[in-house]
Amino acid sequence: MNAPPRVVTIGETFSSTLALSADSVKSFASLVNDLNPLHHDDAYATASRFGGLIASGTQPSAHFMALLATHFSTYAQPLGLEFDIKLKKAVYANDTLTITWHVRDAWWKPSLNGDLTQLDGNVVNQRGETVLLGTSTILVMPKPERAAR
Repeated sequence: MNAPPRVVTIGETFSSTLALSADSVKSFASLVNDLNPLHHDDAYATASRFGGLIASGTQPSAHFMALLATHFSTYAQPLGLEFDIKLKKAVYANDTLTITWHVRDAWWKPSLNGDLTQLDGNVVNQRGETVLLGTSTILVMPKPERAAR
């Protein structure tokens, strides 16, 4: 039997929004060395099946994963262990994304000194379309006390 969680709350849901400008799409793709012209060349992207500039899949995925660390680090010490991400639709330059995570399950793991936490998440654009689905298992440990000065 799993011990109840000590740090996280089962059922907790949190979200964040992300606006993607054309410049941020191009810049992020360059940063991760994704040289696909769909992320850099407006004319090429417009002539493609997408009809415009689209974000590298790494961009919404990175923000999706990062929200876990950002959220839990406000009161604990999180550590990502596993992610399963499915890209469902293209994310376009100038889309506004809503990233949401929901704590599905959590239990205290004494050997790791933290809650093993399972989450379900999604990313939806301003048109209400799901562009990304995912699950994650993370370890959420109590925040260490600051060293005495």
